[in-house]
Amino acid sequence: QVQLVESGGGLVRAGGSLRLSCATSGFTLEYYAIGWFHQAPGKEREMVTCMSRSDGQTYCRDSVKGRFTVSRDNAKNTVYLQMDNLKPEDTGVYYCAATYGSFWYLFHYEYDKWGQGTQVTVSS
Repeated sequence: QVQLVESGGGLVRAGGSLRLSCATSGFTLEYYAIGWFHQAPGKEREMVTCMSRSDGQTYCRDSVKGRFTVSRDNAKNTVYLQMDNLKPEDTGVYYCAATYGSFWYLFHYEYDKWGQGTQVTVSS
């Protein structure tokens, strides 16, 4: 059974940090590209950052460059999102996703495996 389970969300003040984790099971993570998506209240789900499977290259949305870092530990079947210098506009639900492929993928429809999401709230 394929599962992606996010954790690590919560309430934090602006300028603070959170580290999200995504524990995966039911598939071999090292063969999959991964992504983190953000859905703000009333808005569509948008890619935050993603990582290719083959060479670990990453891509980040401009608004999070220098603040968010994606990483993976294939041995632990876990994906991470380190979020620093958080801003109120970072508030929303964060989802991890995976898709079989060698590159990195920017759009939500390119991913077929999703977690249930974890809430992040940043107060001003």
